[in-house]
Amino acid sequence: MIASIDRRAFLRGATLGSGGLALAGALPAWALPGSAGIAEGLPVLSGEDITLRIARTTMRIDGRPMHAVAVNGTVPAPLIRLREGQQVRLRVMNELDEESSIHWHGLLLPFQMDGVPGVSFPGIAPRATFTYAFPIVQAGTYWYHSHSGFQEQDGLYGPIVIDPAGADPVLSDREHVIVLSDHSRLSGRAIFTRLKQQPGYFNRQRQTLAGLLAGQDQRAGDRRKWGAMRMDPTDIADVTGATYRYLVNGHGPQDNWTALFRPGERVRLRIINASAMTTFNLRIPGLPMTVVQADGLNVRPVEVDEFQFGPAETYDVIVVPREDRAYTLVGESVDRSGMARATLAPRPGMSAAVPPLRRRPIATMTDMGMGGMDHGAMDHGAMAGMDHAMRAFSNAPTVRKGPGVQTIAPMPIDRTGAPGQGLDDAGHRVLTYRDLVALEPNPDARAPSRQLEIHLTGNMERYMWAFDGEKLSEVTAPIPFRAGERVRVTLVNDTMMGHPIHLHGHFFELVTGHGAHSPRKHTVLVQPGGKVSWDVTANEGDWAFHCHMLYHMAAGMMQVVQVRGGADAA
Repeated sequence: MIASIDRRAFLRGATLGSGGLALAGALPAWALPGSAGIAEGLPVLSGEDITLRIARTTMRIDGRPMHAVAVNGTVPAPLIRLREGQQVRLRVMNELDEESSIHWHGLLLPFQMDGVPGVSFPGIAPRATFTYAFPIVQAGTYWYHSHSGFQEQDGLYGPIVIDPAGADPVLSDREHVIVLSDHSRLSGRAIFTRLKQQPGYFNRQRQTLAGLLAGQDQRAGDRRKWGAMRMDPTDIADVTGATYRYLVNGHGPQDNWTALFRPGERVRLRIINASAMTTFNLRIPGLPMTVVQADGLNVRPVEVDEFQFGPAETYDVIVVPREDRAYTLVGESVDRSGMARATLAPRPGMSAAVPPLRRRPIATMTDMGMGGMDHGAMDHGAMAGMDHAMRAFSNAPTVRKGPGVQTIAPMPIDRTGAPGQGLDDAGHRVLTYRDLVALEPNPDARAPSRQLEIHLTGNMERYMWAFDGEKLSEVTAPIPFRAGERVRVTLVNDTMMGHPIHLHGHFFELVTGHGAHSPRKHTVLVQPGGKVSWDVTANEGDWAFHCHMLYHMAAGMMQVVQVRGGADAA
């Protein structure tokens, strides 16, 4: 294997490579290269003893300085490369003036090492050091990030690659780690304050008269009906390109971060959504992708042209660029307000055409939890269903009623066979969860002994988010599991926004019809108005369970799963 992942040479050409100058005039202004291309890999740390230093820094994005929280002076944090079967000790030094922490996302470890302040350990005090120590019992692509305040938004995140103890079933000639993220001149705390003061603060894509006349927005009658419900069908993302720069490995679209290849090579891309709030639609125009791993675990290869993934999800893909030319990697935000952009090329300094942002999606009745009634215009029956959606609290007896619950989805549907919000008319192959099939049989094929339904609830007008209408600060007891028991969990999304739900310390099997080869994941994106079921075997400990949209979690969409053994367990 060509070890491109360890290459750290910083290469900047004086001019654009072949064809680059001709393309420059066609690029949108925000994507015009500010450099001829940056072919710089992430710094790499490995071994049994690793030191990480958390401190504030200034980073440059598209040539502009921005404040950040960094690890060892870099954003993203260094790539940690480990091997299955080894022991690791990670000494984390907190040089901030506030508490910090690191959570090892997707790693199976003792819960005391999981890194969630107030749940699994006290946190790392200012100017203090904490040493994480645990065995590495798995292989794959993972990542790490702060679980304190809004430090994750401010830059405290980085990739983890764990090589298998034996032969890797995924064959490649070269590989690159691709970390997608979002960054703002505003601090995470400032963004959260604005969301609490004015929901929709960052939405600059509301419906207009021009959009109505062009047939791109809702018809006038439908718009009035949505307005009467105090719902905005363009509210697809809470935080948007109005404040975000979307990054690849810490670089903005103008920086033109570049991953190198030789024509004909099998190139493995380890793609991580390390954003705080952004669901990305990822594609490489002109270059099919073969998905070989999801959330760090191997799946049967499936060829696609695009996939949607929420914060905290990861996908490994194989691409085989056969031509001696550049390709653009596009990470388009779900609301189409901006994109992360990188280049795959045989040489530094090359660039390819950057496609324009596609038309932003408009929320539908399916997104409102009325999947059986989405027929375009709102007829009287549909409106009656909408009225029911506003009053149907009695249909969800587990949900705590109150100002934090704006609606209950009256007809949520399983959307694991759908490509994701806004991608129904993509015109090419888009990955769905049902396309994922585990390469190896799951380790626990027992049927679940009980079922648990959890509603994802919210009120955009007050920016309140919760499980079952009960935000974390109101919860009086954790969710109880027995160690080793099998539970089927069904998540019902009663809101009009997607939620990537993560259970720490576990992998769960999506119930998508593949039996013993059901895909195992640590995070699942529950589409608006949709529902997802998964089976899980409970691991002993106290585990955070939350939406991985950072501000949804901060606003209350988080609880603790407590797993205990013995007769006193639930």
